[in-house]
Amino acid sequence: MKLLSRSEELLINAIMKLKDNAYCNPIRDTLKEVTGKTWAFGAIFTSLDRLEKKGLIESYLGEATPERGGRKKRYYRITPEGFRELEEIRKIDKAMWGSLPDYSYQK
Repeated sequence: MKLLSRSEELLINAIMKLKDNAYCNPIRDTLKEVTGKTWAFGAIFTSLDRLEKKGLIESYLGEATPERGGRKKRYYRITPEGFRELEEIRKIDKAMWGSLPDYSYQK
């Protein structure tokens, strides 16, 4: 069984959260907000490309905008297969974490 990596899971969740506004900058902002870490654009694009090749997300070009010098934004959306993979990860996490007691680290 090949599972999503944690970063792939977070990217797909960010796309789901952003709905029709899922392009690189908002995806990066969402990841930073959730993880508290700054994500490199290269790492995001590499992972998005990998997820698209796996058939878990798809991309499309939006309209050209003057503020981007006439360039189009690339938007992302989750495919049905992507939703199935995300649900599988959710079930695994629930099974793993649900069977553990609450704990805190003590020195």
